[in-house]
Amino acid sequence: MTGRHSFELALPGASIGAVAGAMAGGLILLAGQPIGMAALSALALAAPLAFFGGMYGVLLAHRVFRPGTFGPVGLYWMVAFPLSRLLQESVAGAGMADGVPLFLAYQAMISLGFAIGFLWMHERLMPHWLVRVAGGNPAAKELLDQYIRYARMMQARKGARR
Repeated sequence: MTGRHSFELALPGASIGAVAGAMAGGLILLAGQPIGMAALSALALAAPLAFFGGMYGVLLAHRVFRPGTFGPVGLYWMVAFPLSRLLQESVAGAGMADGVPLFLAYQAMISLGFAIGFLWMHERLMPHWLVRVAGGNPAAKELLDQYIRYARMMQARKGARR
């Protein structure tokens, strides 16, 4: 797999992570913080979330994850989200009053909510993106075939219940 192919597979997840981090900056503005602090905080969270989101797409193509599964993705974000928040807090935060271990434990708990949202968005964006790039990207074509097999399996299960 070439660098361009990996980049194409990483783009949807990286975009989701970047947008989620940028939205944190908006929330900080709503909390009454200065624009500079909000921008720094947004960037400090958007960069690692984009990195980990992009890595998810690459790992999905390498069959570390499978379409439609939450458990492994939840565990992935239970590590990646707290690390992203720790970086953000280190760069732009006011400090961790209760200490790093409690901060990381709390972030691991709320990471599952982020994982649900991330996976939901990724499962809706990635197949459309793969259709666009599958012609020139063999890894994207293979991943698209996985998504199609998964969709057919789910459709067959749904039909069997009726």
